Amino acid sequence: MRVLVAGSSGLIGTALVARLRAEGDEVVRLVRRSPTAPDERHWDPPAGTIDGIDAGALAGVDAVVNLCGAGIADRRWSHARKQVLLDSRIEPTEVLAAAVAEHGIPVLVNGSAVGYYGTTAAPVDEFGPRGEGFLAEMCARWEAATTAAGDARVALARSAQVLAPRGGLLGPLRPLFALGLGGKLGDGKQHMPWIHLDDEVAALVFLLRNDISGPVNLVGPTPATNAEFTRAFAGAKSRPALFAVPRFALRTATGDLADEILRNQQVVPKVLLDNGFRFTYQTVADALTATEAR
Repeated sequence: MRVLVAGSSGLIGTALVARLRAEGDEVVRLVRRSPTAPDERHWDPPAGTIDGIDAGALAGVDAVVNLCGAGIADRRWSHARKQVLLDSRIEPTEVLAAAVAEHGIPVLVNGSAVGYYGTTAAPVDEFGPRGEGFLAEMCARWEAATTAAGDARVALARSAQVLAPRGGLLGPLRPLFALGLGGKLGDGKQHMPWIHLDDEVAALVFLLRNDISGPVNLVGPTPATNAEFTRAFAGAKSRPALFAVPRFALRTATGDLADEILRNQQVVPKVLLDNGFRFTYQTVADALTATEAR
Protein backbone atom coordinates (compact mmCIF):
# COMPACT_ATOMS: atom_id res chain seq x y z
CA MET A 1 0.00 0.00 0.00
CA ARG A 2 1.22 3.50 -0.85
CA VAL A 3 0.13 5.86 1.93
CA LEU A 4 0.35 9.65 1.89
CA VAL A 5 0.70 11.09 5.41
CA ALA A 6 0.15 14.73 6.33
CA GLY A 7 1.29 15.70 9.81
CA SER A 8 4.00 13.04 9.76
CA SER A 9 6.47 14.89 12.01
CA GLY A 10 4.32 14.91 15.15
CA LEU A 11 4.20 12.35 17.93
CA ILE A 12 1.55 10.17 16.28
CA GLY A 13 2.67 10.75 12.70
CA THR A 14 6.28 9.76 13.40
CA ALA A 15 5.19 6.52 15.06
CA LEU A 16 2.66 5.77 12.32
CA VAL A 17 5.20 6.21 9.52
CA ALA A 18 7.59 3.84 11.28
CA ARG A 19 4.84 1.25 11.80
CA LEU A 20 3.66 1.37 8.19
CA ARG A 21 7.18 0.97 6.85
CA ALA A 22 7.83 -1.92 9.24
CA GLU A 23 4.78 -3.64 7.75
CA GLY A 24 6.04 -3.15 4.19
CA ASP A 25 4.00 -0.12 3.12
CA GLU A 26 5.41 2.75 1.09
CA VAL A 27 4.98 6.13 2.79
CA VAL A 28 5.01 9.56 1.20
CA ARG A 29 5.21 12.45 3.67
CA LEU A 30 3.74 15.89 2.97
CA VAL A 31 5.87 18.71 4.42
CA ARG A 32 5.44 22.48 4.37
CA ARG A 33 9.17 23.23 4.22
CA SER A 34 11.45 22.40 1.33
CA PRO A 35 11.76 18.60 1.03
CA THR A 36 15.05 17.18 2.29
CA ALA A 37 14.39 13.44 1.88
CA PRO A 38 13.32 11.28 -1.08
CA ASP A 39 9.99 10.41 0.54
CA GLU A 40 8.98 14.02 1.18
CA ARG A 41 6.72 16.19 -1.00
CA HIS A 42 5.98 19.85 -0.45
CA TRP A 43 2.52 21.26 0.06
CA ASP A 44 1.06 24.63 0.95
CA PRO A 45 -2.39 24.26 2.59
CA PRO A 46 -2.99 28.04 2.85
CA ALA A 47 -2.98 28.08 -0.95
CA GLY A 48 -6.47 26.66 -0.52
CA THR A 49 -6.42 24.26 -3.49
CA ILE A 50 -4.73 21.03 -4.47
CA ASP A 51 -2.45 23.13 -6.70
CA GLY A 52 -0.51 23.69 -3.47
CA ILE A 53 0.54 20.01 -3.45
CA ASP A 54 3.64 19.03 -5.42
CA ALA A 55 2.90 17.39 -8.74
CA GLY A 56 3.20 13.63 -8.47
CA ALA A 57 2.72 13.47 -4.71
CA LEU A 58 -0.68 11.81 -5.14
CA ALA A 59 0.26 9.48 -7.98
CA GLY A 60 -0.45 5.85 -7.15
CA VAL A 61 -1.57 6.65 -3.62
CA ASP A 62 -3.91 4.06 -2.07
CA ALA A 63 -4.80 5.99 1.09
CA VAL A 64 -4.30 9.35 2.77
CA VAL A 65 -3.85 9.89 6.51
CA ASN A 66 -4.39 13.44 7.72
CA LEU A 67 -2.96 14.19 11.17
CA CYS A 68 -2.54 17.94 10.73
CA GLY A 69 -3.25 20.28 13.63
CA ALA A 70 -1.51 22.57 16.11
CA GLY A 71 -1.17 21.14 19.63
CA ILE A 72 -4.32 21.54 21.72
CA ALA A 73 -2.56 22.02 25.05
CA ASP A 74 0.75 23.46 23.86
CA ARG A 75 -0.12 27.04 24.83
CA ARG A 76 -2.55 29.07 26.89
CA TRP A 77 -5.83 29.50 25.05
CA SER A 78 -6.68 32.95 23.77
CA HIS A 79 -8.91 34.06 20.92
CA ALA A 80 -5.88 34.10 18.62
CA ARG A 81 -4.78 30.63 19.73
CA LYS A 82 -8.23 29.19 19.10
CA GLN A 83 -8.08 30.55 15.56
CA VAL A 84 -4.73 28.83 15.04
CA LEU A 85 -6.23 25.55 16.24
CA LEU A 86 -9.10 25.90 13.76
CA ASP A 87 -7.02 27.04 10.78
CA SER A 88 -4.39 24.32 11.25
CA ARG A 89 -7.06 21.63 10.95
CA ILE A 90 -9.90 22.76 8.72
CA GLU A 91 -7.99 24.26 5.81
CA PRO A 92 -5.56 21.33 5.34
CA THR A 93 -8.45 18.88 5.60
CA GLU A 94 -10.42 20.69 2.90
CA VAL A 95 -7.39 20.64 0.59
CA LEU A 96 -6.62 16.96 1.17
CA ALA A 97 -10.24 15.88 0.84
CA ALA A 98 -10.51 17.67 -2.50
CA ALA A 99 -7.27 16.01 -3.64
CA VAL A 100 -8.60 12.60 -2.60
CA ALA A 101 -11.71 13.14 -4.71
CA GLU A 102 -9.90 14.51 -7.76
CA HIS A 103 -7.34 11.70 -7.85
CA GLY A 104 -9.81 8.92 -7.04
CA ILE A 105 -7.97 7.86 -3.90
CA PRO A 106 -10.21 5.29 -2.18
CA VAL A 107 -9.41 5.91 1.50
CA LEU A 108 -9.04 8.92 3.78
CA VAL A 109 -8.29 8.45 7.49
CA ASN A 110 -8.75 11.87 9.04
CA GLY A 111 -7.80 13.00 12.51
CA SER A 112 -10.39 14.28 14.96
CA ALA A 113 -10.78 14.17 18.74
CA VAL A 114 -13.08 12.94 21.48
CA GLY A 115 -13.61 16.61 22.32
CA TYR A 116 -16.48 16.24 19.85
CA TYR A 117 -18.68 14.92 22.67
CA GLY A 118 -18.23 17.80 25.10
CA THR A 119 -19.30 16.88 28.63
CA THR A 120 -20.78 13.38 28.95
CA ALA A 121 -22.76 12.43 32.06
CA ALA A 122 -22.77 8.75 31.01
CA PRO A 123 -20.59 6.55 28.77
CA VAL A 124 -20.80 7.65 25.13
CA ASP A 125 -19.85 5.83 21.94
CA GLU A 126 -19.65 6.95 18.31
CA PHE A 127 -23.42 7.33 18.12
CA GLY A 128 -23.44 9.97 20.84
CA PRO A 129 -24.47 13.54 19.96
CA ARG A 130 -22.12 16.45 19.50
CA GLY A 131 -21.49 18.31 22.74
CA GLU A 132 -21.03 21.96 23.63
CA GLY A 133 -17.85 24.00 23.81
CA PHE A 134 -15.02 25.10 21.55
CA LEU A 135 -13.51 21.65 21.01
CA ALA A 136 -16.86 20.12 20.12
CA GLU A 137 -17.49 22.84 17.54
CA MET A 138 -13.96 22.57 16.16
CA CYS A 139 -14.19 18.80 15.77
CA ALA A 140 -17.54 19.08 14.00
CA ARG A 141 -16.13 21.59 11.51
CA TRP A 142 -12.95 19.51 11.12
CA GLU A 143 -14.93 16.41 10.28
CA ALA A 144 -17.31 18.29 7.98
CA ALA A 145 -14.30 19.41 5.92
CA THR A 146 -13.87 15.79 4.76
CA THR A 147 -17.12 15.86 2.78
CA ALA A 148 -15.14 17.09 -0.23
CA ALA A 149 -13.57 13.59 -0.42
CA GLY A 150 -16.50 12.45 -2.56
CA ASP A 151 -16.84 8.68 -2.91
CA ALA A 152 -13.79 7.82 -0.81
CA ARG A 153 -14.17 5.77 2.34
CA VAL A 154 -13.60 8.26 5.15
CA ALA A 155 -12.78 7.17 8.70
CA LEU A 156 -12.84 9.92 11.34
CA ALA A 157 -10.31 9.02 14.04
CA ARG A 158 -11.57 10.69 17.23
CA SER A 159 -8.48 10.39 19.39
CA ALA A 160 -8.12 10.70 23.14
CA GLN A 161 -5.08 12.06 24.99
CA VAL A 162 -2.11 9.97 23.87
CA LEU A 163 0.19 8.44 26.50
CA ALA A 164 3.73 7.96 25.20
CA PRO A 165 7.25 7.38 26.53
CA ARG A 166 8.22 10.82 25.21
CA GLY A 167 6.08 13.88 24.53
CA GLY A 168 2.32 13.96 24.39
CA LEU A 169 0.24 14.56 27.51
CA LEU A 170 2.92 13.09 29.79
CA GLY A 171 5.77 15.30 28.56
CA PRO A 172 5.08 18.33 30.76
CA LEU A 173 3.79 16.18 33.65
CA ARG A 174 6.87 13.96 34.11
CA PRO A 175 9.11 16.53 35.85
CA LEU A 176 6.33 17.38 38.32
CA PHE A 177 5.48 13.78 39.14
CA ALA A 178 9.17 12.84 39.38
CA LEU A 179 9.53 15.45 42.12
CA GLY A 180 6.39 14.29 43.91
CA LEU A 181 4.58 17.47 42.90
CA GLY A 182 1.98 15.87 40.65
CA GLY A 183 -1.69 15.94 41.54
CA LYS A 184 -5.23 15.69 40.36
CA LEU A 185 -6.94 18.49 38.44
CA GLY A 186 -9.93 20.02 40.20
CA ASP A 187 -11.67 17.39 42.30
CA GLY A 188 -10.32 14.61 40.05
CA LYS A 189 -13.74 13.03 39.57
CA GLN A 190 -13.96 13.86 35.86
CA HIS A 191 -13.31 11.03 33.42
CA MET A 192 -10.41 11.70 31.04
CA PRO A 193 -10.16 9.65 27.85
CA TRP A 194 -6.71 8.14 27.21
CA ILE A 195 -4.94 5.83 24.79
CA HIS A 196 -1.41 4.46 24.64
CA LEU A 197 0.61 5.53 21.60
CA ASP A 198 1.08 1.92 20.48
CA ASP A 199 -2.70 1.37 20.45
CA GLU A 200 -3.29 4.73 18.76
CA VAL A 201 -0.99 3.79 15.88
CA ALA A 202 -2.32 0.25 15.68
CA ALA A 203 -5.87 1.62 15.48
CA LEU A 204 -4.93 3.99 12.63
CA VAL A 205 -3.39 1.10 10.70
CA PHE A 206 -6.52 -0.95 11.47
CA LEU A 207 -8.67 1.78 9.92
CA LEU A 208 -6.49 1.83 6.82
CA ARG A 209 -6.80 -1.92 6.30
CA ASN A 210 -10.44 -2.52 7.22
CA ASP A 211 -13.68 -1.35 5.64
CA ILE A 212 -14.66 1.05 8.42
CA SER A 213 -16.05 4.52 7.81
CA GLY A 214 -17.50 7.33 9.86
CA PRO A 215 -16.47 8.29 13.40
CA VAL A 216 -14.25 5.91 15.35
CA ASN A 217 -13.23 6.54 18.97
CA LEU A 218 -9.51 5.95 19.47
CA VAL A 219 -9.62 5.64 23.24
CA GLY A 220 -8.56 3.03 25.77
CA PRO A 221 -11.20 0.39 26.57
CA THR A 222 -11.42 1.13 30.31
CA PRO A 223 -12.46 4.69 31.26
CA ALA A 224 -10.48 6.37 34.05
CA THR A 225 -11.06 9.43 36.19
CA ASN A 226 -8.41 12.09 36.56
CA ALA A 227 -7.86 10.92 40.15
CA GLU A 228 -7.30 7.34 38.93
CA PHE A 229 -4.90 8.60 36.26
CA THR A 230 -3.02 10.62 38.87
CA ARG A 231 -2.64 7.65 41.22
CA ALA A 232 -1.52 5.39 38.38
CA PHE A 233 1.05 7.85 37.05
CA ALA A 234 2.42 8.54 40.53
CA GLY A 235 2.66 4.79 41.08
CA ALA A 236 4.50 4.32 37.79
CA LYS A 237 6.98 7.00 38.90
CA SER A 238 7.15 5.57 42.46
CA ARG A 239 6.28 8.98 43.84
CA PRO A 240 3.44 10.36 45.95
CA ALA A 241 0.75 12.58 44.43
CA LEU A 242 -0.53 14.68 47.29
CA PHE A 243 -1.47 17.89 45.55
CA ALA A 244 -4.51 19.16 43.68
CA VAL A 245 -4.73 21.97 41.15
CA PRO A 246 -7.84 24.07 41.88
CA ARG A 247 -10.06 25.26 39.04
CA PHE A 248 -9.10 28.93 39.43
CA ALA A 249 -5.38 28.14 39.21
CA LEU A 250 -5.90 25.98 36.13
CA ARG A 251 -7.88 28.75 34.45
CA THR A 252 -5.14 31.28 35.25
CA ALA A 253 -2.55 29.02 33.67
CA THR A 254 -4.44 27.78 30.62
CA GLY A 255 -7.26 30.23 29.90
CA ASP A 256 -10.39 28.76 28.35
CA LEU A 257 -8.62 25.42 27.98
CA ALA A 258 -9.37 24.83 31.67
CA ASP A 259 -13.05 24.29 30.87
CA GLU A 260 -12.13 21.53 28.44
CA ILE A 261 -9.61 19.90 30.79
CA LEU A 262 -12.18 19.67 33.57
CA ARG A 263 -15.00 18.26 31.45
CA ASN A 264 -16.26 14.80 32.31
CA GLN A 265 -15.76 12.61 29.23
CA GLN A 266 -16.51 8.92 29.56
CA VAL A 267 -15.89 7.82 25.97
CA VAL A 268 -15.83 4.17 24.84
CA PRO A 269 -14.38 2.61 21.63
CA LYS A 270 -17.46 0.71 20.43
CA VAL A 271 -16.59 0.67 16.71
CA LEU A 272 -13.07 -0.65 17.24
CA LEU A 273 -14.23 -3.35 19.64
CA ASP A 274 -17.17 -4.36 17.46
CA ASN A 275 -14.79 -4.81 14.52
CA GLY A 276 -12.37 -7.02 16.41
CA PHE A 277 -9.61 -4.57 17.30
CA ARG A 278 -7.53 -5.78 20.24
CA PHE A 279 -5.99 -3.26 22.61
CA THR A 280 -2.55 -3.97 24.01
CA TYR A 281 -3.24 -1.81 27.06
CA GLN A 282 -6.55 -2.40 28.81
CA THR A 283 -6.24 0.06 31.70
CA VAL A 284 -4.61 3.43 32.26
CA ALA A 285 -2.37 1.81 34.87
CA ASP A 286 -1.14 -0.73 32.28
CA ALA A 287 -0.47 2.07 29.77
CA LEU A 288 1.37 4.29 32.25
CA THR A 289 3.49 1.46 33.62
CA ALA A 290 4.57 0.69 30.05
CA THR A 291 5.41 4.30 29.16
CA GLU A 292 7.55 4.77 32.26
CA ALA A 293 9.38 1.44 31.87
CA ARG A 294 11.00 2.48 28.57
